[in-house]
Amino acid sequence: MAEPRKRALVTGGATGIGKAAVLALVRAGYDVGLNYHTSAAAAQAVAAEAQGLGAKVLLLKCDVADDAAVRAMLREVDAGFGGLEALINNAGTTAPTPPKDLDAVSVEEWDRVFAVNVRGTFLVTRAAVPLLKRGRNPAIVNVASIVGLRPGPQPLAYASSKAAIVSLTKTLAGALGPEIRVNAVAPGWMEGDWMNRMLGENYQRLMERRAKATPLQRNVTADDVAETMLSLIEHNRFVNGEIVVIDGGFANTT
Repeated sequence: MAEPRKRALVTGGATGIGKAAVLALVRAGYDVGLNYHTSAAAAQAVAAEAQGLGAKVLLLKCDVADDAAVRAMLREVDAGFGGLEALINNAGTTAPTPPKDLDAVSVEEWDRVFAVNVRGTFLVTRAAVPLLKRGRNPAIVNVASIVGLRPGPQPLAYASSKAAIVSLTKTLAGALGPEIRVNAVAPGWMEGDWMNRMLGENYQRLMERRAKATPLQRNVTADDVAETMLSLIEHNRFVNGEIVVIDGGFANTT
């Protein structure tokens, strides 16, 4: 008899790292709950691609900062899957304010970034724990950032929220062990829409400069991040509470 398919939930699964994670998990034999909030068309396209690869996909519209909505989403996952082997907390947002312009940061922007990035990670994790405890070798991977570990040209609220994810990951690793492992990834400068929005017209020039200064001579991609996430879930069974930097060695040489 064939082994039952594994089950995962990916928040913010419609684009970028989330999309890459969904497809990597599907190729590794997972059925996936694909959470999104506003990117409905993109989420449907990813779901169709995943289904074409043989996976069962639950499309889950939910604002991860809303506790009642999160609990309802996990009830839907429970009904559809009956448990989870993996949770990837990827949903995130930022505020478009330069890090040196403190006066430009509104309280509303600051609170929304923390609500999605930090509170959302906690709420989804808390609601998912009972399902993960029913899974086989369950693991959680959170998405931090290199700017959560060292200063970088990212908005203050975003960088601070990712530092909070670093701390939350380490704390959860102790709180949920030995049943559930919790780790995080911290990507460096990543190719794609997110950095394009952050850097604007300077995107190409600055990304090329960063690639030249990186020992591996390129910038990280969403697929690189998804590959590391899958390794943390599937293979690194004695790795817990770690923040894995994915930047081609840049942080070690500057």
